[in-house]
Amino acid sequence: MPATLRSLLHRADLHLRLLTDADDDAVDTPLSWLHSSDLADPTPFLSDGQGLLTTGTQFGVVPEVAGGVAEDYVARLRARGVVALGFGTEVVRAGTPAELVTACATQGLPLFEVPYETSFIAVAQANAGAAARDADARNAWALAAQRAISLAAMRPDGLGATLAELSRQLDSWVGLFDVSGRLDRRHPASAVPAEDVELLRAEALRLLRAGQRASLPVTTRHRAGYTLQTLGSGGHLSGVLAIANGGALDRAGREVVTAVIALAGLALQQNRELARARGLLRTGLLTMLSGGDPGVADSTSREVWGPLPAEPVRVAALDVPGRDLDAVVDLLELWVQERPGRLFFAVDDALVVCVGADDAAVLDELVARFDLRAGLSDSASYRSFGRARTEATTALDRRRAGPPGTTRFEDLAREGVLAHLAHVGADAGPVARAVLAPVLDHDRRTGAELTRTLRTWLEQDCEYDRTARALGVHRHTARARIEHAGRLLGRDLSGFATRADLWAAFVVDGA
Repeated sequence: MPATLRSLLHRADLHLRLLTDADDDAVDTPLSWLHSSDLADPTPFLSDGQGLLTTGTQFGVVPEVAGGVAEDYVARLRARGVVALGFGTEVVRAGTPAELVTACATQGLPLFEVPYETSFIAVAQANAGAAARDADARNAWALAAQRAISLAAMRPDGLGATLAELSRQLDSWVGLFDVSGRLDRRHPASAVPAEDVELLRAEALRLLRAGQRASLPVTTRHRAGYTLQTLGSGGHLSGVLAIANGGALDRAGREVVTAVIALAGLALQQNRELARARGLLRTGLLTMLSGGDPGVADSTSREVWGPLPAEPVRVAALDVPGRDLDAVVDLLELWVQERPGRLFFAVDDALVVCVGADDAAVLDELVARFDLRAGLSDSASYRSFGRARTEATTALDRRRAGPPGTTRFEDLAREGVLAHLAHVGADAGPVARAVLAPVLDHDRRTGAELTRTLRTWLEQDCEYDRTARALGVHRHTARARIEHAGRLLGRDLSGFATRADLWAAFVVDGA
């Protein structure tokens, strides 16, 4: 317990009496030292956080204190940062001057009375003893906290465990922003308003852009304040530690935070190197799987992450913006640990995720959380992994033109080859328009309906009666239009190949 006015008032042997109404904050403010002086202005010899003991010699021996003297005296003490005033009675004056009591009450300076039988040295020694005991307790706490944090750093998720232990020791929210400004970890998870997180992120990015080691107090409208501390060395910052403490850490607290900063900086550096190595290993295993060699990939995966998903599997290819890639990979790494044998992933040209054929919900959750576009293959064995990966990439190519979500290759297969050509055949459009240009130009010039008639005829299996009914014209009119179109196109429309080519042109061009 720190040395405070309350701790002195609780000492029955001192017989101290509080003369002013004071709130809890005032009597619980740490009292670093008690000084005694009867100077009219002792402030040059005082420091912030100290208390003052006086017998009132400066006020004279008459019962009443001259007007304004007590007010000015208390104002000087408050301005200097004095946190408590003790008045010794029956030494120079009988009782405490009423004017001094009023001035202290008005200006919020706690005033207590020291009876004649209690010496100032006894009060000062009591306060010094409490301060020493508190310092010893805080030092013991700091050592125990650093020991607990060091043990936490040895756990599998050393960084997360270290931050969680720091949060517990300080009884404060602790967050870690990575080099991209993303809130990578927080403890407790939901103790800080989203508005505060955004402000802290902006300030963390400002510190990271500056590239120098720094500490920054941040105040928001929700809390008294936070402290931001960069991690890593100047020019090679690896993140920013945020602590919700209002900037009120004492020396012991700062020592504990300093230890965490060193551990967290080292952990982040190691994590980056490990993440790069894991990423390269995953990409290598992906190459093996794509080449139809699942044996080595599975045995390696079992040793490092756990088994690959059981066959049959589906392969997904996802477009992930660069700003989200680290967050997506971190989440997938967590899922691999939490869900062993349910997924494998690697980053190559795109993010590739392999899941069990009936476990696509994992992919749906990832797509929804990060608003991604994905392509999903049909079911396949690992011997057909390369084909499944190609299917996923093909489906992703289709999805790129649309909103976020997942396109399944089986849906593309049902649409057919020509429908797929219409979406991905970038060079087919001009060719299709060139094939149809003679009838399109003729219709624009004359207002005829050769294009519509030709397409309807192909849709109706090239039967004139069905075409005429669909268009609401006579069958001879339909036949005449088709023959005219054939002449304009310079093609014999009786052959299957010509009809198929024209139909493909309609599908691609959308005419």
